[in-house]
Amino acid sequence: MLWPSPVTVYAGIRQIATRNATAVAGLVRYGTDHQVDVHAVELDVTCQDSADAAVDRIFAERGRLDVVVHNAGHMVLGAAEAFTAKQLADLYDVNVLGTQRVNRAALPKSREQGSGLLVWIGSSSTRGGCPPFLAPYFAAKAAMDALAVSYAAEVLPFGIDTAIVVPGAFTTGTNHFANAGAPADRDGAEAYDQRHQPVMDDLGKRLAALIPPDADVTEAAEAVVRLVAMPHGTPPLRTHVDPSRDGSEVVSAVADRGRADFFRRIGLDSLLTAGSSL
Repeated sequence: MLWPSPVTVYAGIRQIATRNATAVAGLVRYGTDHQVDVHAVELDVTCQDSADAAVDRIFAERGRLDVVVHNAGHMVLGAAEAFTAKQLADLYDVNVLGTQRVNRAALPKSREQGSGLLVWIGSSSTRGGCPPFLAPYFAAKAAMDALAVSYAAEVLPFGIDTAIVVPGAFTTGTNHFANAGAPADRDGAEAYDQRHQPVMDDLGKRLAALIPPDADVTEAAEAVVRLVAMPHGTPPLRTHVDPSRDGSEVVSAVADRGRADFFRRIGLDSLLTAGSSL
């Protein structure tokens, strides 16, 4: 199927009436200036009730939900040992469990309507070159990727496609490092800082040196737009947007081909998504 036209977009945002009211106002202005049908919906991915309410509102207003984009995420920067277990759990709560809450809210309705598309915003760090001092974030992204791959096979018979967008490092336009969380164990962090501080201070610069000057983070958003526009059954499992060329695309191709071959060996060919071995 082709999605209805014109497209209506709901942006899930926390605290739309208070903390993020300015962002919501900007979203409204963008919609008006560009004649885009876009709306803010209250959504905290760490709360199942919030996810349920967001999806219920969309169905109440539109009667369907064609595409879900899993884009919520948070980055942390620092020595892995210095993060407490609770900090890792909190990060997983947003980056991994958040997708599960939204899926549990949206998929029953998508299964009932017999169509849909799940878009997961992953990371090249899952299989590409991953520098140190970002371990909790990378681990959470790897967990989300594994979840997405399993979902791809399970939801396919219900007419629901899966697409994983795999951005590389974009050091401009994201504020990733500026807004990154820090380790709670300051003594442990200090021990590593004494050994690695120059490397940690220059990490952003080292990544930026790999990226062409014309690289634009909006390429990831444009990839999502192209995937949404594709007819049912045709979106590839993975779409890489990696200006740093950290090797993720090569490794993912081998891993996905191995998975596809294994599916065929055990007679699960019908659960392979489009391009799942490419």
